Amino acid sequence: MVTSTAPSRFRTPAERKSPAPPARRPRLARDLTRDSRTVAVLAPALLMLGLGLWGIRRENSMWRDESTTYQVAHRSLPELWHMLGTVDMVHGLHYLFMHAVFAVWDGGLLALRLPAVLAMAAAASAVALTGRRLAGPRAGLAAGLVFPLFPLVQKYAQEGRSYAMVCAAVAWSTYLLLRALERPRPRLWAGYAAVLAVGCLLNELAVLTLLAHGAVLLRERALRPLLWPWSQAAAAVCAVLTPLVVVSKAQEAQLAHLEAPGPAQLLRFALPVLLALLFACARPRRRGPADPRTAALALAVLPPSLLVLVSSVRPLYEERYVVYSAVGLALLGGFAVERVLRALRPWAAGLLTVAVVAALVPLWLPVRQPEVHMDDTNAVADAAREMTRRGDGVLYVPALRREGSLSHPAEYGGLRDLALARTPAASGTLWGVELPEAQIGARVRAAHRVLVLTDPPSRAGDAPFTARDEAKLAALRERFTLCARHNAGHMTLTLYASDPALCTD
Repeated sequence: MVTSTAPSRFRTPAERKSPAPPARRPRLARDLTRDSRTVAVLAPALLMLGLGLWGIRRENSMWRDESTTYQVAHRSLPELWHMLGTVDMVHGLHYLFMHAVFAVWDGGLLALRLPAVLAMAAAASAVALTGRRLAGPRAGLAAGLVFPLFPLVQKYAQEGRSYAMVCAAVAWSTYLLLRALERPRPRLWAGYAAVLAVGCLLNELAVLTLLAHGAVLLRERALRPLLWPWSQAAAAVCAVLTPLVVVSKAQEAQLAHLEAPGPAQLLRFALPVLLALLFACARPRRRGPADPRTAALALAVLPPSLLVLVSSVRPLYEERYVVYSAVGLALLGGFAVERVLRALRPWAAGLLTVAVVAALVPLWLPVRQPEVHMDDTNAVADAAREMTRRGDGVLYVPALRREGSLSHPAEYGGLRDLALARTPAASGTLWGVELPEAQIGARVRAAHRVLVLTDPPSRAGDAPFTARDEAKLAALRERFTLCARHNAGHMTLTLYASDPALCTD
């Protein structure tokens, strides 16, 4: 990559007027600087680790996307590769990583979620180091400690999906970008491109980070000479991402359920943006190559705003897809906190910190409950086990609700899937391949007891019924009696019997 002749160190106007610092700092100053950098790395990471491990099992709940991660990562490598050629290639890198995790340690929910906790801890350290370079040690430490306090960060730190890892990649790529802007060297640009490319391979929409970073360079006149090496790094990221985009484009039917953001989603989008603008009222001291507020605002506001804008034409917006914007929000929050605490006496600063944390605790508790997500496959599996006996039939309406059973073979092992023709692993799909309508109807009519898992009426439109789903229900209406109905994990379980006498065990 081409390097620039831009100055290797950016100084504030006050620094330019003062004599140049000595070439070598006294040993005590070097030790203090090294110690403060260590604190900036460790303190936020330890805080994030503690908050991430607190209630990590979420009362032994697991929602359907996590269930997908769990069951797909437990497939063999040939089965996994077969599936990625058919569906869900966008999450392929994460599935392969989790496959390796489970190969080393099959620790259930803890193994499923611990990588996300560690990733968010790494992101917290990167936020602190980034804030340190932008606005100084105290502002950096404050930003690193603010990051774990966000309920959104804690929520996705405890989720067995890729979003925490994407957040860590974006945070570290931002830090490496600042390093490259201060000392434009090929290895720093290469590191920046490599880390951000990994984040984009974990979630394609992390590519919006490039727009935020590019906006910072365009906004700063002194940084414009570095647009060329940055554009080379950005091109490398896009080149790595392109094959995934091409393959996932052919699989985009799996996003058909997304809709344009509604009022609730827009409100969840608007609140962090407004909070970012409020934090930006503080004026941090500039210590690095870019204006602290510009760099943080670009990352906090641009990616979610662009995704919402695009979603008005092609629905793509989901809060979890841009959770990495919390990196910019934490930087702004840290800058504001540092300015406020600097103006207070130590005892007042301590009281204010305690008061803020106490006010946040009620917001932290709900993200550790099963209700934080739309469903709980563990609760559904427990209810299915209690309602059925070995040899009973089971139907999933719509078919994609089969997903929850795939990560619970023990609970569903004694039931006969009356509609399944080929298993998900054998067919290279997420939910398997079902029989034609006529064969499904024949199997249902031949059964004596059938458990039906379906969405409750309040969510009946989340996944449309197919002709096969209608055939399942039609066969049940012909000759079956409703025995029991139970709601669990935001799903409805209904037991039917061909003879009322069979309703009782």
